[in-house]
Amino acid sequence: MFEALLGNGLILKKIIEAIKELVSEVNLEVTSEGLSIQAMDASHVALVVLSLRAEQFEEYRCDRPQTLGVSIGNLAKLMKIAGNDDSITLRAEDDANILTLTFTGKNNERVSEFNLNLLTLDSEHLGIPEQDYSAVMKMSSAEFSRICRELTQITDTLNLAVDKEAAKFAVSGDIGAGSITMRPNDSDKAEEKMFLRATEPVSMAFALRYLNLFNKAASLSDEVTLSLSPEVPVVLQFGFDLGELKYFLAPKIAEEA
Repeated sequence: MFEALLGNGLILKKIIEAIKELVSEVNLEVTSEGLSIQAMDASHVALVVLSLRAEQFEEYRCDRPQTLGVSIGNLAKLMKIAGNDDSITLRAEDDANILTLTFTGKNNERVSEFNLNLLTLDSEHLGIPEQDYSAVMKMSSAEFSRICRELTQITDTLNLAVDKEAAKFAVSGDIGAGSITMRPNDSDKAEEKMFLRATEPVSMAFALRYLNLFNKAASLSDEVTLSLSPEVPVVLQFGFDLGELKYFLAPKIAEEA
């Protein structure tokens, strides 16, 4: 049997909101260590990797590892029923064909229970190699989200150039061209603070549509970490108390950019 109680159900609502437009069906892997999801978008351009640690749940039980196939769209519909202050319990029997979700109000004044039919999905677990990246930058997730959103007004491709001195977000479109440059600093203002480490300059192009979808996870974390190396997918990492949400995005090749 698998059962997990999350006192702050709002976190789970935010996670589902952050991935529902990228992936439609996922395998939820449950083990004694926690929950994880690894799923690619339909275009095989972006990869979503979610890890939630068992010890961060109020209660957690997993008698044996299970794979639960879930429709993210259907799960999102149920999540809209849960109040922002509700606790959420996930429960599945061994070899289950349903996932039971229980939403409990703050003072137990309201308890809602729903069964979500599970799916049988092909399991495609990718081995993601550990690697040292040429450049790592950490900045306010709200500020990064704002930059991507604003630059979308000009074009659909972001050219990101990073070196030891700065990170330059550049765009060029029919109406003109422009750039926003961020330099590392220890500002007291969270939205301005930025860490940057680069062992070599990196310049790559990415689809802003995907970055804007990733930035829905800004509600989970005040900071986003970007890891870049030439010709490999960029990694956006949003860390929070329960675990972390990572997005991998393949760069655009020159002909596309």
